[in-house]
Amino acid sequence: MTASATAAAVGDPKFKTVVFDVDSTVASIEGIDWLATLRDAEVAEESERLTAQAMAGEIPIEAAYLRRLERIRPAASELMMLADAYQQSVLPGMRDLISTLHRARVHVHLLSGGLRASIVPMALHLGVPVDRVHAVSLARSEDGTFSMLDGEQPLATQRGKPLIVQRLQLRKAVAMVGDGSTDAAVRGVVDAFFAFTAVARRENVVKVADAEASSVDALYPLLFEAP
Repeated sequence: MTASATAAAVGDPKFKTVVFDVDSTVASIEGIDWLATLRDAEVAEESERLTAQAMAGEIPIEAAYLRRLERIRPAASELMMLADAYQQSVLPGMRDLISTLHRARVHVHLLSGGLRASIVPMALHLGVPVDRVHAVSLARSEDGTFSMLDGEQPLATQRGKPLIVQRLQLRKAVAMVGDGSTDAAVRGVVDAFFAFTAVARRENVVKVADAEASSVDALYPLLFEAP
């Protein structure tokens, strides 16, 4: 059954709010790693290694975040290039799923340790309002690149996602969908955490999840009652 056919055959939503991670969940790329590929192979390999370690929970995300930014030092034009890459890498069926949730009057939020300037255009493309996009904002450095955090940025830390979810006071019941350890950290402050493994499967994340979804279609029975 295609994603559009699945979307047409759903019952009532199980949750009032669904929160999606972005990298390797809504989109198939890891945004900061994508930026690193614009540099030399050494920078790209280091970024990919740090991301993998952080998402597997082997190191805290804050240990990797500033290191990657300092090495990549993205320009404003490159953040816009990443915005285009995000839109092109949205997983097949994800837009239909988000549209189906909206039609069911479910609030959809995007919660990411990725870069807000690059994620917002994709969110608008998916119909997610800007005020429901929660990601990391950067500040311009003296050299004109965006290699600094713009003040306090909780989502650049290991415990940032549960902190933001608590601050938002979302409509209950709340489900979180994501692939990494920072998503799994939200488990204690939402009603359900679903490990999304269509892009990357991490055993430590699956282990603590309420259920695993290996495709976009597999999310439908987790988020909706049977018709």
